[in-house]
Amino acid sequence: MALPVLQLTPLIIRCRASLDAVRTKPSPPPPQQPQLLMTRSTTAGPAPSLSCSLQCPHFDSCSGCTHDLNLHHPLIVDEASDFFKRFGVEDFSFDTCRLWGWRCRAKLAVRGSSISPLIGLYQEGTHDVVDIPECKAHHPSINSAVELVRQGMAELSIQPYNEDEGTGDLRYIQMAVTTHNTSLPSNKRYKNGKVQIALVWNSRNENSHSSVKLYDLSNFLWKKGGPRAATHLIHSVWANFQTSANNVIFGNRWRHLLGERDFWEHIGGIDISLDPSSFGQANIRAFDSLLRKLQKYVPYRASVADLYAGAGAIGLSLAVARRCRSVKCIEINKESKLSFEKTVARLASSVDCCISWHHADTSTEPLSWLVGAEVVIVDPPRKGLDQSLIYALQNISSLELKTKSLKSLISKEEKRPWVTRRAREAAVTVESTSTWEETETLPETLIYISCGWQSFKEDCKSLLSSKAWHLHKAHGFNFFPGTQSIEVLAVFKRGPGLGQKKRKKSIKKKNKPSFRTQPLDAALFCQDSNYLQVIDIWAKLACDGASPA
Repeated sequence: MALPVLQLTPLIIRCRASLDAVRTKPSPPPPQQPQLLMTRSTTAGPAPSLSCSLQCPHFDSCSGCTHDLNLHHPLIVDEASDFFKRFGVEDFSFDTCRLWGWRCRAKLAVRGSSISPLIGLYQEGTHDVVDIPECKAHHPSINSAVELVRQGMAELSIQPYNEDEGTGDLRYIQMAVTTHNTSLPSNKRYKNGKVQIALVWNSRNENSHSSVKLYDLSNFLWKKGGPRAATHLIHSVWANFQTSANNVIFGNRWRHLLGERDFWEHIGGIDISLDPSSFGQANIRAFDSLLRKLQKYVPYRASVADLYAGAGAIGLSLAVARRCRSVKCIEINKESKLSFEKTVARLASSVDCCISWHHADTSTEPLSWLVGAEVVIVDPPRKGLDQSLIYALQNISSLELKTKSLKSLISKEEKRPWVTRRAREAAVTVESTSTWEETETLPETLIYISCGWQSFKEDCKSLLSSKAWHLHKAHGFNFFPGTQSIEVLAVFKRGPGLGQKKRKKSIKKKNKPSFRTQPLDAALFCQDSNYLQVIDIWAKLACDGASPA
């Protein structure tokens, strides 16, 4: 049923709402509806629509979804539109993406008993698990795989974890769906996604006394859902070993048990490798839409710094789509390195780009990661940007004049710890076949990808208050339908922007701003003692009316 086109306003909502994702057992889903372009009325919000309702039997008890109507238009979209208008962005757009069956990655707690296990999410505010066998947000293959686990636990007497006593076998399961199957037509790949199952086992390693049950369960899953089963559902089976009594889901030890070792997904125009220990987006179709949009804001042959990079999906997709001169990815999770290496190895030989991956903390000496990049991309966790990085971005105009002096002063006497030097060196490097001139310029474009709306608003205000940046474009994506959460893609450009007053330049040299005016922020920005010494030199020279150069 087509949705009505209402009165036009600047807010654009791209709606891909379709009834094919509301899957019920009695009848097959109706055919996919064509994409619709909706705009909201300026006088009234969208009316409740059954065609965009969750219709999930677990909604009242499950903590996963917060609203079951108007999945295509969460209320936070109106707030976001008004927020961006205040900062000069009148054409904020919102892509509704897929509304049902969108979640391709899920971590589920396992409690109850072997005969009647509860596999699902915690009830809000408790550690009581709500069983969600018919979750409408899950990719259908996840629900089918959960049912197989349930059957295997009952048949093999696998005991769920008991938090109070620390006993039992199976603590959690992680389900990850890959839709990358080149043997199928592209329009059938998502529907026929295969599931990578990770069993979080309550033991230190595979040699524990309960390991026999672990292997029995993995063999059961492979027999019932592997390539020789009536329906090939399972991609692979992994084990993670965890005995801690805290709320951390995974332990440090992983083991591949059955099936394919490498897990691939095609996102942003490239094949991405994701190990079960690596971070992966739950909504891969929405993430692909975001990457396609992001690529338009990166110039051809640009040099890019990808901070909070994970396995490098964003940076590597730009290396291919925009033929970047260089892409350096910085990530604190060392587990992402292997996935990055596999992805790079699969890139076409025609990709002529200097690519590097660094195992480092973005908050430490953030300026060093910005130097030489024309575009910087940040995709931080929900808490937002590190304060040291915010300070560096706020003061980027003044820092640009001093970058060359900073590099020359530090190179005379290297006093940084070996850990910092090692982090600066790339853990993975792919050289370009072309010779590019190295520059010490700082970014003219900042692209901020945010999954935490509240933290983004605070970071955005901090960046704009410095007048070093202005908002250029903003887009929203419905990464988590059924929740009051959106993914934001915001593009900042250097300078105060149109309509903002330019800062007056002082005639007297002694009134020029220096790092001495904000000692606390400088400490946040430069956590290395040698950098602080250099800043102190600059401050003294500035006070004396001299030039650091």
